[in-house]
Amino acid sequence: MSKVLRLLATAAAVVLFAGPSWGQPQPDLGTEDQIAAGMVLYDKYCAQCHGDDGAGEGIAAPYVKPKPRDFTSGKYKIRSTPNGFLPTDEDLRKAIVEGLPYSAMPAFPIFSDSELRDLIYALKSFSDDFADPEAYADPVELPKPPSWNTESAEKGREVYAATGCVRCHGETGRGEGSSAPTLVDDWGNHIRAADLTQPWTFRGGASPEDIYRTLRTGFNGTPMPGFEENALSLEDRWHMVNFVLGLANRAEEAPYAEQVTAVALQDEELDLSRGLELFADAPESLFPVVGQIMQPGRDFFPAAVSLTVRAVYDRDEIAFLVTWNDMRAEISGTNAPDLDVPPFIEEFGGGDAGSADGDGAGAGDDFWGDATADEGDFWGDAAADEGDAGGDDFWGDAAVDEGQDSGSDDFWGDAAADEGGDASSGDDFWGTGEGDTATPAATGPDTEFSDAVAIQFPSTLPEGVRKPYFLYGDVQNPVDLWFAEMGAKQGLRFEARGSDNVLPAEGQPPEVWATYEAGQWKVIFKGPRRSAGLAFTEGGFVPVAFSVWDGFHRERGNRRGLTRWLSVYVEPEEKPSPFPPMIRAALIVLALELILIFLVRRAYRRSTTAAPSAAA
Repeated sequence: MSKVLRLLATAAAVVLFAGPSWGQPQPDLGTEDQIAAGMVLYDKYCAQCHGDDGAGEGIAAPYVKPKPRDFTSGKYKIRSTPNGFLPTDEDLRKAIVEGLPYSAMPAFPIFSDSELRDLIYALKSFSDDFADPEAYADPVELPKPPSWNTESAEKGREVYAATGCVRCHGETGRGEGSSAPTLVDDWGNHIRAADLTQPWTFRGGASPEDIYRTLRTGFNGTPMPGFEENALSLEDRWHMVNFVLGLANRAEEAPYAEQVTAVALQDEELDLSRGLELFADAPESLFPVVGQIMQPGRDFFPAAVSLTVRAVYDRDEIAFLVTWNDMRAEISGTNAPDLDVPPFIEEFGGGDAGSADGDGAGAGDDFWGDATADEGDFWGDAAADEGDAGGDDFWGDAAVDEGQDSGSDDFWGDAAADEGGDASSGDDFWGTGEGDTATPAATGPDTEFSDAVAIQFPSTLPEGVRKPYFLYGDVQNPVDLWFAEMGAKQGLRFEARGSDNVLPAEGQPPEVWATYEAGQWKVIFKGPRRSAGLAFTEGGFVPVAFSVWDGFHRERGNRRGLTRWLSVYVEPEEKPSPFPPMIRAALIVLALELILIFLVRRAYRRSTTAAPSAAA
């Protein structure tokens, strides 16, 4: 009998410890009917980008930068699970319902719970990893975030530097690190280090909990690792979160504006040798930048996502300070608003120069989800080549961009007098200030196209609300372009009557001053306040739009990032005191009250006088 019991015990042990379905939950992959129902939804809403077989090669994929998610890889960037593990069903549901901001992946809040479940089953069917119980892990714990404070943020800055984050994301967090031009994902596609100063672009969310989760889990398939307890303590992770939050003044939503306010320089002339000092008292406005997708030369995902503008004026002239973040300065090439863009770029979405050598590669962003080479994709980080990032290690030791200095060197490499970007000393970008005629410092390999920026105004101030077509105007309503090419040493002026009709304009071109420092361009345009058809009059509004070209991503001509029409409000030099109108209004009200009292009393006297007569 004891022998029988021993045999039964042995069999039970085999079942308990060796049986795949005993003691360990099996993956929930759905039934064939559920997968089929999910595939109907997938074919209708997802296959155009992600492909019929889920490999990320749909008919729209060539136009998507970064590339759509390859679901067959089993690698997902935005997850709540530790690095290297599959996402939870809730992770997939959230990505579908909420989408990924600033990418090609839109939100789909249209599905019912059962439809979402079936669609998730369909996605799982593309990768065998979902059938492996060992590929799953519980979500990481998200502790309650501590209160933000300056001391913690400063400690986070130290942790940020000590862990090597500056090599990719830069000293300022603008994504300008020395390794940034060479970062690639597991597919060998270039990915752009996230701009930590713009948290509203984070694919995984911008809340303290979201940023903590990203630090903890990392992004599969990219150089962004997850910081486990043995790599970074809980306290240091929260310090790092507070540092990142502080870079954007803890703003989770973009503080976009509708207009820029031009303020008067009090008893001063608009002298460009004073540089940034001119704009010390001018309010700053943040505007979103989107891709030009309407006309040939389309740019579906431009490198710049926003820019800031300030404006000042004196009696005769007006000046604009345009600032935007850029991974590095491109000055070796040329650029212009009328350059042709070859048709194959229209077809293949910007792959005419693509490698990770810094001369054009497909854009993307890692870390918080700003565009990872497969971004715009569903989840954010597909990769096909496990572990090997094309020879570029995490810290960029294989960087092509050796020697790029993201410190305090200005664009022409003469940091000495222009620390912190303050050009009041006269060190301007093109050497028009005093004593600065140095050769520009190299920031990386030569590129065919330089960085550039333009301001657009209607050639004639429109009457009413109608404006020229915002893509370079139209035949009846031309626009005036103030253009600055960063590879040249002068401002240019164009008149445009549509994207295919951009010509040099007659008249004085704008004066331009520029500097590049720590991942940020600052460009000043100065021009007359009054021209033949346009005047910046005090108290008036003038339509304005902006365009930005990134030479690294081979943007030129009509392939650019741009804003919609916005407004310039010219604030009166002498602000009227509010007290005279207030006193005048009070006197009018008092007079009306006295008149009313007089009329009421007169009517009362008449009624009392008439009453005795009637009685008699």
